[in-house]
Amino acid sequence: MSEQLLNPLTLLRALFRPLDPQLVLLVGALMGYSYVLMMSASPARVPALEMHFAVALAAMWVVALVPAKRLLQLSAPLYALGVFLLVGVLLFGEVSKGAKRWLDLGVVRIQPSELMKIAVPMMLAWYFQRREAVRFWQFMAGTALLAIPLGLIVVQPDLGTSLLVASAGFYVIYFAGLPWKLIVPFFVLGVLGIGAIVGFGDVLCQPELDWHVLREYQKQRVCTLLDPTQDPLGKGFHVIQSTIAIGSGGLWGKGWLEGTQTHLAFIPERHTDFIFSVLAEELGLIGALVLLLVYVLLIVRGFVIAARAINPSQRLLAGAITMIFFIYAFVNMGMVSGILPVVGVPLPFISYGGTALVTLCIGVGILMSIERCRVAARE
Repeated sequence: MSEQLLNPLTLLRALFRPLDPQLVLLVGALMGYSYVLMMSASPARVPALEMHFAVALAAMWVVALVPAKRLLQLSAPLYALGVFLLVGVLLFGEVSKGAKRWLDLGVVRIQPSELMKIAVPMMLAWYFQRREAVRFWQFMAGTALLAIPLGLIVVQPDLGTSLLVASAGFYVIYFAGLPWKLIVPFFVLGVLGIGAIVGFGDVLCQPELDWHVLREYQKQRVCTLLDPTQDPLGKGFHVIQSTIAIGSGGLWGKGWLEGTQTHLAFIPERHTDFIFSVLAEELGLIGALVLLLVYVLLIVRGFVIAARAINPSQRLLAGAITMIFFIYAFVNMGMVSGILPVVGVPLPFISYGGTALVTLCIGVGILMSIERCRVAARE
């Protein structure tokens, strides 16, 4: 009898051993938040959300089972596949809302740019893994590996995804030892550019002025950020209504299912990009701070795993994936509160959307694999 009970228990331990309990708890808390908010923002999508959760968690578990060393060996084929699919989007992709981002494979319709959020940092971590003292030309080669998929995503155009892919790649290159003397000039140019836009916004945002480096709708997003009241019923409507919802929530919020901006459909895309506005309106500042705390704990746990990784490549990969979570949350909260342009970045683990959720859970699975590799080496 004891042996019959022991076998299932042993099997369960084997199945769940790859999972890091702290990461499971934090991801579960975020998904719980998502479920509660979706019940208010878009109840009809809850069954599909449950399916997204099941697929994403299964993907996380499968990736956690794969040894970290094996994952890094898959980096180059995964990167090559991603670039191939991005070229396919460029040539044969479907146009939706003015952008060519989707590829119909007959059986399934995919967005290859999502794959590159994981494939790019994996590829760069694999590239830098045997280079203890990285030379200038090797940094340039790593930058080229980042630039190829980034350029293919920019021309789709997909500003939000290109920002996330660029950030993920940059963090690997930076953690690999990128000298500050190469970072400072770009940082100074960025500060000067932002200062010029803020200082001369009235002139630069004139309709007849072409920015050349940005498309017209991207220019309008920046100009709307500077002054959304110039077109309150048009381009500025999203940001204005979102900030009203956030501010009206107060300390404790209006109550779950009681958000007026949410249920009168003033908040745009309230189930995806602007779901943080729903949270702030209904759960208030306290609900937002609890969410921020969960994100902070997730990021801290990711950095702990990165710091304890057994080799540089795993350390680079874990650090980059952790920073992806930060960029997702920072950009989304910034854009819905009116301090960053609207770029279509979802709130991680919260916003509705299967592709982004699966990508994020794969990232968590990679962190679990890296931690399991460390534990196995210690034992």
